[in-house]
Amino acid sequence: MKVYNITDHNFQAEVLDSTQPVLLDFWAPWCGPCNLLSPVLEEIAVSRPDIKVCKVNVDTERELASQYKVYRIPTMLIMNQGQEEDRIVGARPKEELLELFE
Repeated sequence: MKVYNITDHNFQAEVLDSTQPVLLDFWAPWCGPCNLLSPVLEEIAVSRPDIKVCKVNVDTERELASQYKVYRIPTMLIMNQGQEEDRIVGARPKEELLELFE
């Protein structure tokens, strides 16, 4: 699968209405740890088609970041059936992120 870029226009359809678990990454292009995490998220998207990987640029989607109380980036939310199930702040290795879905 691919990594989905999320905006306020597609958030409902791609995240809240998703039938599969979502790894939702709040990031910014100027954030060093976010850029290190990006290839890891792409690997997860390809290797785990049962997980939908989505990214929200906090610079352009400030309201979404505020709504989910994202104060530091990268922040990743595990969403399931439109509800936040877990949250992790800071870049983490692929294995640690995948453990959140076990």
